[in-house]
Amino acid sequence: MTRVGFRWLERGSTRHPEVITLSGGSVCAVDFPALVGVIKHPTRGFFLFDTGYDSAFEEATDPFPERFYRWTTPVELGADLEWQTWLKMHDIDETQIAGTIVSHFHGDHVAGMRHLAEKPIYCAKAGLIALRKPGRFGRVRQGLLGGLVPENVDASAHFFEDAPERPLPGAFAPFDSGRDILGDGSLLAVELPGHCAGHWGLALTTEAGQAVLLAADAVWSGKAIKERRPPPRITTALLGDTRSYRETLDLLHAASVNNGELAILPSHCAQNARAFRGDDET
Repeated sequence: MTRVGFRWLERGSTRHPEVITLSGGSVCAVDFPALVGVIKHPTRGFFLFDTGYDSAFEEATDPFPERFYRWTTPVELGADLEWQTWLKMHDIDETQIAGTIVSHFHGDHVAGMRHLAEKPIYCAKAGLIALRKPGRFGRVRQGLLGGLVPENVDASAHFFEDAPERPLPGAFAPFDSGRDILGDGSLLAVELPGHCAGHWGLALTTEAGQAVLLAADAVWSGKAIKERRPPPRITTALLGDTRSYRETLDLLHAASVNNGELAILPSHCAQNARAFRGDDET
């Protein structure tokens, strides 16, 4: 695979009882950061894997029934995480952002898309179809806020399903193929079904040679992968498909066991993020 620069950075967070995301977990609330992948392609500029939270989330959840989303996922987004401040803090030149890669269309993954409305978007067609299904209550129940996605997204969309299929290196086994979204072998989208319609991860190799699988919300924590502990059925049934979710978890567990050097990064796991960055306190 063509190697790329990669950083795994927080942009906002929410709090939930752990038990909602992990069978047998604690009933105490824990922090779940919204993590954004900043990918520096050797010739094409920056790509963002998801966008994290944004003040647009507050605006989109002002009316009812969307307000229920805000009540169930209280968001922390300090002034230092506002778009321009966040970019400057991490030395990201907005003019060099070449596109956004969307794992799925839940609000905490696409809230910042308004800042990237004129950029190409790489996403699943199935996810976009789900976002546009009729029924606001049903969409909110499934974590979808259509107001966060630019209306002209179709004009700039490149769908994972349409990209050529390519084999993955053995470091990602048992995942054996992905969709070559840029056509140069650098970024391979990997379908990770179960969490919701059109849910995909991303396989890449860093400049240092580290194999990385961005798992999005296929799991909420590294603990879930290590111990093969899915969320309660009520959680997975509410958002997606329980059987598919658990099959994906089994594959992630096998990949973790089989490939000790593979970094599997869920989008909301602070511990895995710290360990990957080398600042793990443990």
